[in-house]
Amino acid sequence: MPTPKLNNENLSPSALRRQREREHRYQTILAAAENLFAKEGYHKSSMELIANASEVSVGAVYFYFKNKEDLIIQLMNGIGYLMRKTLGTVFKQQGATMEGFKQAGYAFFEDFCVNYPEKCAILFRESVGKSPEVEDHRKKLFDKCTGDVRKALMAVCKNQGLTFKGKYSAEVISVSIMGIYERVAYQYLFWQDAPHGIQLIGKDAVAFLIGGVNNLITESTKA
Repeated sequence: MPTPKLNNENLSPSALRRQREREHRYQTILAAAENLFAKEGYHKSSMELIANASEVSVGAVYFYFKNKEDLIIQLMNGIGYLMRKTLGTVFKQQGATMEGFKQAGYAFFEDFCVNYPEKCAILFRESVGKSPEVEDHRKKLFDKCTGDVRKALMAVCKNQGLTFKGKYSAEVISVSIMGIYERVAYQYLFWQDAPHGIQLIGKDAVAFLIGGVNNLITESTKA
């Protein structure tokens, strides 16, 4: 996650050390909050508990974050960035192809969900319905993710001489993909507590969605 940083130019060694200490403390508080939110829940995790887990004073937590909403929003920013980077990297490695799109879907379940269960808890469970500010931020994040999916699909179509059948087909399938990924992850990671099966479940989900994509595209009529 990007950390707020000062300009390093012309700083003395002692100033650089203090800056590193502030950045380390910032990340330590974030990590403690992520762990508590994921395991105890957002509402049960007070600023005092976060301070204790971070081994800092409550005042120090408030120095870096104005409240718990600010904390979870900063966590969402970092987690969203990681998720988008993980999937985007896989897609680009495979080229703008349907295979690359499929592999990016696998990466969501087999990499992101498997390796970052606490981050999934923050993004898909703990950030839901907390406050208008958090919900608005959550919407913006998922709008970005949906936009990523749509751009990827349009790149695949352009690269492979395909086009969507309807005016809203690309938008509908992009929204559906994000919605299904979120719901499947929530269903099996949290409601059913079955993370051991998420990889096989993910393959079924991706196959289902690829079928939907194929049903909404056709060969381009352009010469």
